[in-house]
Amino acid sequence: MLRKRFFKSSFGRFQMPLFFPDATRGFVKTVDMKDIEVTKTSGILVNTYHLYKNLGEDFIEKCKGIRNFIGWRGALISDSGGFQIMSLLKSPKGKGKVSDDGVLFIDSDNREIFFTPEDSVRLQLELKTDLVVVLDDFTPKDSSYIEAERSVQRTILWARRSKEEFLKICRKKRIKKNEMPYIVGVVQGGEYIDLRKKCTEELVRIGFDGLGYGGWPLDDQGSFNYEVAKTIAKYSPSDYLLYGLGVGKPDDIVKCFEIGYQIFDCVLPTRDARHERLYVFSSDSIDKIDINSDNFYSYFVPTKMIYSKDLSPVSKSCDCLLCKNYSRSYLYYLFKSNEVSALRLSTIHNLRFYSLLMEKIRENLGCF
Repeated sequence: MLRKRFFKSSFGRFQMPLFFPDATRGFVKTVDMKDIEVTKTSGILVNTYHLYKNLGEDFIEKCKGIRNFIGWRGALISDSGGFQIMSLLKSPKGKGKVSDDGVLFIDSDNREIFFTPEDSVRLQLELKTDLVVVLDDFTPKDSSYIEAERSVQRTILWARRSKEEFLKICRKKRIKKNEMPYIVGVVQGGEYIDLRKKCTEELVRIGFDGLGYGGWPLDDQGSFNYEVAKTIAKYSPSDYLLYGLGVGKPDDIVKCFEIGYQIFDCVLPTRDARHERLYVFSSDSIDKIDINSDNFYSYFVPTKMIYSKDLSPVSKSCDCLLCKNYSRSYLYYLFKSNEVSALRLSTIHNLRFYSLLMEKIRENLGCF
């Protein structure tokens, strides 16, 4: 189902779908913003909690927008800090407490940081991003029904407070409606479809510009839970943005786009690049890339001995800095020499793979 085609940004309009690599703390490891621009990546994602923790609210306000600090000229999304409830608090070694009032994080230095839904919205508006995600209570994997229901109730409560705070600040700052960033709610409920449906419907009643697929997207077998994705899409208005939070495998992105999702973010391409895993299309040229075919891509591991004397490019269906200028054997040599440029070139390659993937999906709009 085709929904909105364009994403509005203070840097213009961008045709969707869009993939936003995670620049969690305001940077992507091993590359700079110019490197990212060269890959034709349209936007990046920053994390509100980590920027607040590392930079402080006063400095964020002084910057008059995080773009000015990090030097990014493109679309920009800010995550709320909701995932950190899972990764930093609800994980086995996590410290802190979640209540209806907000979240108490205890960092590695035993510093207490209390974070409310209102704090998250206020900080995101100070960051001046193009899309604001409201704080949600992450439903852990393998939650019981009662635990999942509790996270849904809290997510709805926080979403209502977040929307009220968003409108309050916009009125105070006299931000015109057409200049407001998108504000997106997050659907929780784990694998329980009735809870996902309830959460979606209640968030729609509050009123947002779109909804995000929140929580853990994989089922017990490790496969993507498309039933949840379809449920969120089914009960969302047709003009809503649908955002796959943390959805990053190329085949999952293609299938989620078919369902109606237009925005995606994930750490996969940049993290995999640093761990010797590159993505390559299964074709001989960019023109022949077919995302509708089975196994349209594969993984390339540059440190295998077989590539030590291979003078061919990593991929013939890529025009990135690595593939246009260097061979597989040279990348092998860089990794084996522990040269940092191996990480930079690999990251640039994977980001270009994802921007090409978005281009190919847009070219194939009529096929879905």
